[in-house]
Amino acid sequence: MTDLAPNADPRADAERNRAEITRLIEIMAALRDPETGCPWDIEQDFASIAPYTIEEAYEVADAIAREAWDEFPGELGDLLLQVVFHAQMAAEKGMFGFADVAAKISDKLIDRHPHVFGDESRDKSAAQQVKDWEAIKAAERAAKAEKGVLDGVALGLPALTRALKLQNRAARVGFDWPGAADVLDKIAEETAELVEARDAGDHAHLTEEFGDLMFVMANLARHLDIDPEGALRAANEKFTRRFAAIEAALQAQGRRPEDADLAEMDALWNAAKAQERA
Repeated sequence: MTDLAPNADPRADAERNRAEITRLIEIMAALRDPETGCPWDIEQDFASIAPYTIEEAYEVADAIAREAWDEFPGELGDLLLQVVFHAQMAAEKGMFGFADVAAKISDKLIDRHPHVFGDESRDKSAAQQVKDWEAIKAAERAAKAEKGVLDGVALGLPALTRALKLQNRAARVGFDWPGAADVLDKIAEETAELVEARDAGDHAHLTEEFGDLMFVMANLARHLDIDPEGALRAANEKFTRRFAAIEAALQAQGRRPEDADLAEMDALWNAAKAQERA
């Protein structure tokens, strides 16, 4: 058992959790102390820290994708720091503190799991649980006076993720294509419109049509039960891997990619592709 492994005694684990969370909150408060803290930390605000919060979330996802379990605790710690950082800045403004953040998510989890913390039956499928979860969230949105179906889908989400959420919301009220075949037809239509915009030389229109095509591609992923973010990450990794094979093959000849023409690099790409499939 390593030092990071859970303790055999749950009570000891709970005590350590409390101690380390308290220590982290105290460290953050010290870093933000206007007289003795770190000048960089003191200068930050919600807007300046937000990009780091997003970046750290992606680094957690990256560690999972790479199965880099030795890095995983550190990446989760970096993400937790973002929560503590925002909570500390909020506390300084008299808005809320870390305990309020923890209480909000604890209350939400209890409210959204009546089959665990209430008297509802646990005898239902995961699909039914998703439907129940969405019904609870809809009631929460109604309580917030979010009247539109698409209200509350965060603007700050990555565009592809937000597209999926918007489409899922619309689909729940029946605004959706019957199946993937219909979406494929729409992709063909949007592709033709993209070509027309390109030929017309109107870059603003071209950008609009490209966005439409991307939006429909996200919808196709939804109909095929594919995570488009995950699929694109895998495609990025595949491209990186195969291009590295091109570089390695050329390096073995004492050359670099800029020393080769497209036809040669394409042949090396196909060789790397064939090697992967062998």
